[in-house]
Order: sequence, then structure tokens, then C-alpha cells
Amino acid sequence: MIEVSHVSRNFGDFRAVNDVSFSIPTGQIVGLLGPNGAGKTTTMRMITGFLAPTSGSVKIDGIDICENPVEAKKKIGYMPESAPLYGEMIVEDYLTYIANMYGQNPVEKVPALCKECGLKEVMSKNISELSRGNRQRVALAHALMNDPEILILDEPTSGLDPNQVEDVRAIIREIGKTRTVIVSTHILSEVETICSRAIIISGGKLVADSSIEELKNSIGTSSTVYITVGTEKAESAAELAKSITGVAGVTVGAKDGETGLSQLVVSVNGEAEIRPSLIRKLVEGGIDLYEAAINKNSLEDVFHTLTEAK
Repeated sequence: MIEVSHVSRNFGDFRAVNDVSFSIPTGQIVGLLGPNGAGKTTTMRMITGFLAPTSGSVKIDGIDICENPVEAKKKIGYMPESAPLYGEMIVEDYLTYIANMYGQNPVEKVPALCKECGLKEVMSKNISELSRGNRQRVALAHALMNDPEILILDEPTSGLDPNQVEDVRAIIREIGKTRTVIVSTHILSEVETICSRAIIISGGKLVADSSIEELKNSIGTSSTVYITVGTEKAESAAELAKSITGVAGVTVGAKDGETGLSQLVVSVNGEAEIRPSLIRKLVEGGIDLYEAAINKNSLEDVFHTLTEAK
């Protein structure tokens, strides 16, 4: 359990974090989001004990991280964006060194983390020779070395190729089954993929904290359906679409001269599901339907709405 209570942090006259409060229970993967300069990195550093708050408190399983930092930090694993690894060391030697530093038994811990983080193929290689994806895995193994109850990851998939990204996400999902995980990232699709909840900070203040679905609905539940039809019947299709219950409006979009197709932009009222009725109406009206797609609010829409004016 992480409890952040009315935390603020000043740097001289500048207040980077302003009265932020939230709590995260065990077994939840939470995305920590915010534009550059929003205060999320400062918030993470206060949670991990790297920075002391100017006011407020951070408690890890009830332990105040400022009053009892050693005990609190024992419960935390932290992987910064550019993890400081010793490039000249062999992976197995590095993890053995870290295990000894944490007072862990390397004979037990290193093989277990090798399996958990997918490091079997690189254990005998120098860290400097590894791909960025494998270096991220080594950094993750380091963060997990003391078997922390809380894992904090800063941009864990930054710079990875698509295959590496999916591998790291799978590891995070598995870790999140038994630990509290905070993922700070600029990749909003990543939060939608692996997190059940998102916390958004902008201008040093907490502007949102709820489940992903609740956040998407927070800026309205309207959606848009895009229909592709033959250009010669686009206007007729638009008139038919307007007659469907739940349709707020229809616009005939750009025409493609090469394909002879046009796109209708159909705005939907609230949460109405119009697609079955709309498609049936168009087909019965003799309209050749080439494509139908729906676009609902995304986390990106929410992020822009909540942070652009901050």
C-alpha cells in the first residue's frame, strides 16, 4: 500500500508538486501520467525517498518514508528510465553482486530472476553488449532483487522495438499480480494495455485519478461512426443515417476520386449503439457499404482535455 497525503515540493520559489494525494493498494498496476514538467518525476522521487516533500507525507505500508527511510525503502524496487548498470560486467556477475549488496542469497535469487525476467540467453554476456531491451530486463531484475512489495518503473519500454515492448509488458503484467506497480510513461496506449487505473498530474496538481474506463467516460460518452460508401449515393446514405434513433448528426466527408468512395461521419448521442440499425438501414436502402468503424474516447483524448489548459 502506498499512501501519498497532501504532498508538495518546492524548489526555491517554484512549486513543482502542489498538494497531491492518492493511495494505491497491493496488486494494482497504476499508470502515472503527465506532460513534461508536470511534476510526475518529482512525485516518483518523493515516493521512493530520493526527495523529501516540502510538506505532506508518503507512507509505504504505514511506514513514513521520511521518518523511517531504511525500512520503507526495503519495500520498494525502482527502475529509472536510464538505469545505471555497470556495462563492463557480465550479467550473471552483475546480478550476483547486486544480490550480495542486498543481503540476498545469489544462488537462489539470480536463477529465479533470470527466469522471471527472461535473461537466460544473455547471462554470460557483458552488459555493454546487450540490446536496450535486454538491458531493461537486467535493470528490472535489479529492481526486483530484494523482492519488493512495490515496484516503480520510469518509462520501462522507452526505445524498445515492438517485440521487446510486448515482452516487457508481459513481465510487468505478471509482476503486477502480486505487487503494487507504478508505471510512469508517455506512451498512453501502454497504460491502456497494462494498467487498470491512471493518475494524471498537470501543473504540479492531481487532475485525474480513476480507472481507465471511468477516465474515458469523464469527457463524455459520445462516439463517432465512420461509414464508407459509393460517392454517387453518399447524400442518400446521409439522409438514411439521419433517420436512425441515436444519431446526432451526419457529415459527408472527403470524396476519393480514384476509388469513387466517400466517407460519412456519423455523430452518436451518448452511449447509443447505432451500428446494427445503421448498417441494416443502408443495405435495405440499396447503399453499397464498404466499411463501418467506430471511434470512442481514448485515454489520449482524456489526457489532452485535462492537461492542455493546465
